[in-house]
Amino acid sequence: MENNLVAAFQNNWISLLVSAIILAALYYLAKKRIGFGTRVLLALGLGLVAGIIFNKFELQFEGVGTIGSIYISLIRMIVIPLVFVLVVNSIISITNIAFLKKIGIKTVSWFLATTGVAAIIGLLVAVALNPAGTFEATSPEGFEAREVPSFFQVILDQVPSNPINEAATGKVLPVLIFAIFIAIAIVKVGAKKPDAVQPVKALFASLTEVLHQVVKFVLRFTPYGVYALIAVMAAKYGLETLKPLGMLIIVTYIALILHFVLVFGGLISFVAKLNPLRFFKKAYPTIAVAFTTRSSYATLPINLEVITKRLGVSPKVASFVAPLGATMNFNGCGGVWPAVVAVFVSHIYSIPLGVTEYILIVLVSVISSIGVAGVPGPASISTTVVLTAVGLPLEGLALVVAVESLIDMGRTAVNATGTTVTSVLVAQAEGELDRDVFNSNDNDELELSPA
Repeated sequence: MENNLVAAFQNNWISLLVSAIILAALYYLAKKRIGFGTRVLLALGLGLVAGIIFNKFELQFEGVGTIGSIYISLIRMIVIPLVFVLVVNSIISITNIAFLKKIGIKTVSWFLATTGVAAIIGLLVAVALNPAGTFEATSPEGFEAREVPSFFQVILDQVPSNPINEAATGKVLPVLIFAIFIAIAIVKVGAKKPDAVQPVKALFASLTEVLHQVVKFVLRFTPYGVYALIAVMAAKYGLETLKPLGMLIIVTYIALILHFVLVFGGLISFVAKLNPLRFFKKAYPTIAVAFTTRSSYATLPINLEVITKRLGVSPKVASFVAPLGATMNFNGCGGVWPAVVAVFVSHIYSIPLGVTEYILIVLVSVISSIGVAGVPGPASISTTVVLTAVGLPLEGLALVVAVESLIDMGRTAVNATGTTVTSVLVAQAEGELDRDVFNSNDNDELELSPA
């Protein structure tokens, strides 16, 4: 054991020393009460610079990766209990089943509509700019395309059969469905025997408060985790790896940014009747954490804080929309990305696409976003489904693996922000949006104590 410890530090001591200095600097800024969002953004930049240096001088960075893995593990620790407790507490606080149906239909409708628009934007940008650029197709050895489960099998897999086992394996959607059953049962029983469910309601209300405090503990580590995650990514891939696929990266990010600004900004402006610049400023912590962690689940705790405390959405709407969005809202992964990859692959293999194929890509993107809900790696599955539907070779997926991680940052930021937008739209439609909170310039509620 001692030899392993010595060997670990011998191989990683330079990267660990650099990281220790950076983490200490981030801690110092936290002690000085520098804003949470500012520290996350600074951690992102420092991680990028450090990672490029590690890559340039071929330094070992396994120790730095461990820091990032610890942060992600802490986030995963809280996701399942948070989803279960918040969904139950949200529904039992509603008591009106008709209201629950309304927000459920509106939420899913917005998810699917924005995913369809995202696919259209991805197509238009890709057709106009040609993401293939000068790239030459060479398929990496040993690549195997992901197996596409049948739609009905995916649906069956999401029906909870053993909630404890599904919670243990991190399957969020079955846990969410189980929570809905429990909550509706509590509401039904409470309508006839209020005293019988009062202890259960008090328990979930108490658990909600406790879990919110646990979330605050975990989120304090966000700047340090962000630094480590970005440093490892930059160290692993470097700049040289990205050059041949540079056009694909550029085209994808143009499409993501257009969707982000035009669609999300437009919905906030014209549907919710709110200031889009203020929205993006207040939603910044969600965007930053999603971009750096590349996980909608990891972003869920802070997104809930942003939605309720910064944007003024009522907890009963936020607690329903946010967990569902982390599971099935794929504007980036299921809308923009499959469309861009389809055009990219068609150019690489000189397979022309017509109007019919373009329409099919949009429709399949929307349908597959339902089918892959809760499936690990939704971007890969959605893209596989789309390529199969329009008759493009699945080998094309092997060509984009080198930049998958980099692009996933933008995709996840769009996914998470889409959930935030939907929360505001649903709350506004149901009279559950506090506009005074939204329009307030006071964002101190999200400032977290240093860890």
